[in-house]
Amino acid sequence: MTEIITKKFNAGTSNVLKSEKYGTNWPVVYIINNNEEAYVGETTDVSIRSNQHWANEVRRNLDKINIIGDDTFNKSSILDLESFLIKYMSADNKFKLQNGNGGLQNHNYYQREMYETKFREIWLQLKSKGLVKNDLKMIANSDLFKYSPYKALTVDQYMIVNDILSDLSDLVYKKEKGTFVVEGGAGTGKTILGIYLLKLLVQAKDSTQIEIEENQVEKNLSEILKINDAVDDLKIGLVIPMENLRSTLKKVFRSIKGLNSSMVLSPHDIGKNDEIYDLLIVDEAHRLRRRKNLTQYGTFDENNRRMNLGNSGTELDWILMKSKYQILFYDENQSIKPTDVRKEDFDKLMLRKNYHTYQLTAQLRRLAGGNEYIDYVRAVFSNTPPKKKIEFKKYDLKLFDDVNEMVENIKSKDSEYGLCRNIAGYAWKWNSKGKHLPLDSTIPKDSNGLYDIEIGDYKYIWNSQAYDWINSKNAVNEIGSIHTTQGFDLNYTGLIIGNELKYDIKNNIFKVDRSNYYDAKGKADTTEEELLNYLLNIYRTMMTRGMLGTYIYVCDEGLREYLKKYIECI
Repeated sequence: MTEIITKKFNAGTSNVLKSEKYGTNWPVVYIINNNEEAYVGETTDVSIRSNQHWANEVRRNLDKINIIGDDTFNKSSILDLESFLIKYMSADNKFKLQNGNGGLQNHNYYQREMYETKFREIWLQLKSKGLVKNDLKMIANSDLFKYSPYKALTVDQYMIVNDILSDLSDLVYKKEKGTFVVEGGAGTGKTILGIYLLKLLVQAKDSTQIEIEENQVEKNLSEILKINDAVDDLKIGLVIPMENLRSTLKKVFRSIKGLNSSMVLSPHDIGKNDEIYDLLIVDEAHRLRRRKNLTQYGTFDENNRRMNLGNSGTELDWILMKSKYQILFYDENQSIKPTDVRKEDFDKLMLRKNYHTYQLTAQLRRLAGGNEYIDYVRAVFSNTPPKKKIEFKKYDLKLFDDVNEMVENIKSKDSEYGLCRNIAGYAWKWNSKGKHLPLDSTIPKDSNGLYDIEIGDYKYIWNSQAYDWINSKNAVNEIGSIHTTQGFDLNYTGLIIGNELKYDIKNNIFKVDRSNYYDAKGKADTTEEELLNYLLNIYRTMMTRGMLGTYIYVCDEGLREYLKKYIECI
């Protein structure tokens, strides 16, 4: 049985723990805390380890130590429990963690499933003692959890982190600039990896926060800090092109010790500033913009003039000009509109001196279908479809003949899991935009019968707010768009594919119906082929938002018949 022993944390703690069960020569996990901050660690001798912590001035601000011990614990299980607690406690937000995030890595070991069950029981014990405040389910659905820098990385990601640090360290040593491009599809954790790297590099400035077992990693970090002669002036930023996601990450960063919202930047923040950054990490780099189909040209042109780029300058150019080093997270299959920087512009980066590229392939997100599902979706929404239908045992993929049945199923899933939303392609006008809508109502009950989407006898409204729609009160009764969901994870997605995308059964090809596509900036000055590629990318992306399942309703009869070949229909 797991026991949690609480003692005062002071100069005498080490001697007190020598006489306690699990105090010496036994694997344990411990939490040292005061009312505001905490540190989570693991050790095989907590008596000795507590003395080492007391020698750390940062830890001396803490006043209690809680030892989590169990007769069945071994080294692998406590490493996993430590990672589990850091991951969930950082998002629980009762305490700001003093922990660094270097070295957190997923690994398998004997009877891991048994221990994971025990970890959840330990969480309940910690909650009863007031050391945590929220249920695990609530935490798992929070943005602070989804975008935490304390996520344990996959082996694939951990190797890329080490490779980037090694390559960056080498360039800093040679005093040469460089560009790093990390390519990865949906679900490979590009955003998490970017945040992880930022936190790792920020904490590297503080020697008390470097707790990495690999000597080479620590050596690389020390070298990277020499980008500037004055280490304190090391200037790092995380660039997020999409305003919706940027707003969410700013909120997240306010709750993480060592990070702050000013580190989360827009491309315009970079362009308008005269400062040169040492390192810029760019998430969703495929959403950087060029000078085409913009809502406002004035500020864009002004930034180009400031950098002598004329009208040909892009936000990618701004990033390259305003930083010594750039880490770009990129997926060409998630470019969704003409204003996005073209693939050929990213291809040109390969001609730059000191260009490095890395491939993310393994899933970090817990998308139940894994890489097989991602590949299947790409093939289904292409002109080279799968040779046979695949049924996913762990992923709930269904095609509905009745749109409202799908919508109501998603609402039921939301009651069960939380974070389940209905979304659609931009195939209907946004009549309700800017209107005051009553909460907890699918259709506003006003005299005008205001609504946006009409399918048969059913009527729905678009998302009533542009930012943080997923977490808004009435989201489950509304229909979201690609712009409210790209970059975010849901548990279940109900996807309505509108009449802007059709399938020609006779010729076995996808087709575009411009008249039913209402994103004016998204279709202006595009060829049929270009617009089709954008639409296919939009739906591929939306098909990967649901971690546990995706339900689909299709307006076009030809496309519905085509999809029935590959997706179970109910």
